[in-house]
Amino acid sequence: AGLFVWRLRNTGVPQIPCQFVHFYHVANNRLITFQYFNFLKRMYVTQCNKDLRQRAKPKVDSIVSPFHELQQLDQEKKIVHKNSPVSPVHQSGSETSSINELRETKSAARTEDSTIHVGAESKEDRQWKEMKLRLDDLPGILARLSKIKLTALVVSTTSAGFAMAPVPFELTCFLLASIGTGLASCAANSINQFFEVPFDSNMNRTKNRPLVRGQISPLLAVCFAASCGIPGIALLTLGVNPLTGALGAFNIFLYTCCYTPLKRMSIANTWVGAVVGAIPPMMGWTAATGSLDAGALLLGGILYSWQFPHFNALSWGLREDYSRGGYCMMSVTHPGLCRRVALRHCLALIGLSVVAPVLDVTTWTFPIVSLPINLYISYLGFRFYRDADRSSSRKLFFCSLWHLPMLLLVMFTCKKSILEKEDKGDLPGGSHQTAMEIRLP
Repeated sequence: AGLFVWRLRNTGVPQIPCQFVHFYHVANNRLITFQYFNFLKRMYVTQCNKDLRQRAKPKVDSIVSPFHELQQLDQEKKIVHKNSPVSPVHQSGSETSSINELRETKSAARTEDSTIHVGAESKEDRQWKEMKLRLDDLPGILARLSKIKLTALVVSTTSAGFAMAPVPFELTCFLLASIGTGLASCAANSINQFFEVPFDSNMNRTKNRPLVRGQISPLLAVCFAASCGIPGIALLTLGVNPLTGALGAFNIFLYTCCYTPLKRMSIANTWVGAVVGAIPPMMGWTAATGSLDAGALLLGGILYSWQFPHFNALSWGLREDYSRGGYCMMSVTHPGLCRRVALRHCLALIGLSVVAPVLDVTTWTFPIVSLPINLYISYLGFRFYRDADRSSSRKLFFCSLWHLPMLLLVMFTCKKSILEKEDKGDLPGGSHQTAMEIRLP
C-alpha cells in the first residue's frame, strides 16, 4: 500500500487515465487480452477432450429385441384419456365405457402390429430376388413380350385388306397371310421391348413388362423374336408371294431400326410409326392380288390417318410417363401440334372415305353410310383440340377403338363385287380361273 501511494504521488493523479489507456493499447498490440486468454483456455480443453476420446473405447450399442421395440412403440402411441368425475348412480355406464376403451386400445395395438408386419413384408418384396422361370408361366410371358393385343389388331387389319381385295376368297392363302403377319408382328414387338428395357423401367405404363421385371432373359427374348420373324417372313414369301414377304420384312426393319430409336430423338417417330401401322392392310391386299393397286394404297391411307387421333389421344394422358422415360413425343414437346394433327387426320378420314368410290374400291353408299361415324370422331377431335384436357383425350381414344373396326366393316359391306368389275372390264375375264391368275404373282 505504501509503494502504491508513493507511486501515485510521483506520477500524479491526472496522468493515471493517460497511462491506463497507453497500457491498454500495448496489451492489445501484444494480444494480451481477456478474450485471448479465454481462447487459449478453450483450445486447451478441446485438445484434452480429444485425447480422452481417442483413448476411450467406443460403447457397444445394446441389442434390443423386436418385442421390446414393439412395446416401446405401443407406449409411445398410447392415448391418455381424462376421466371426468362420475356419480355413483352412473357407475355401471362408466365401467362399460372403460371396457369399450380397453377393447379399442387392444384392437389398435393389433392393427399396429399387423401394419408393422405388412411393412416388413413390403420391404422384403422390394428387395432384389432372382426370378425363376416356370413352364406354366412361359406362354403368358411370351404373349406379353409379343404385345398380343397389338398383334391381334395387326392381323385383323391384314384380314380386312385381304377381304377387301376384288378377287375370290381363298382360305389357304388367307390363313398363311394371317399367320405370317402375326409372326412378323410378334418378332417386331419382341425386338422393340429388348431395345427399350432401360427406358421402360422408368415408366409406370411399361415397368411390368417381362424383360423389365426379369421374368425372361434377354437371350431368350432374342431367340423368341428370331423364331417368330424368320418363319413368318419365309411363310409370307414362299407360301403367299414375294411382294407380301418383302413388305413384312420391311415393316420389321422400319419398326425396330427406325421407329424405336426415333422415339428418343425426334417427334418424327409418330409419322414413321403411322407408316408401320399402314403396311399390314396393304400386305393383306397384296396377299390376295399379288400387286400394289390403288385399293391397297387407300387402305394404307385410312390406317395411316386413323393412327394419329388414336395415338395422340393416348399419349396425351401419358405425358408424364413419356417425359420420365425420355421419349420425344408430340404431346410432351409440341402439345399444340399434337392436337392439330389429331384433328387434321380426323377430317382426312372423311376425305379418304369419299375417295374410295372414286378409285372403284367401294360403291357410293360407303361415304354416305360412314359419314356419321367420321363426323363423330371429327367432333371429338375438335373437342380435344379446343379443350386439351384428359377427359377429351380419353373420349377420342375410346372412340378410335370402335371407329376403325366399324369403318372397315362398312367398307367391306359396300365394296364392289367381282361381277361388277367384270361387267366394267376391270378384270380380264369372268371365270374363277382368271381371277385366280390375277391374285398370283
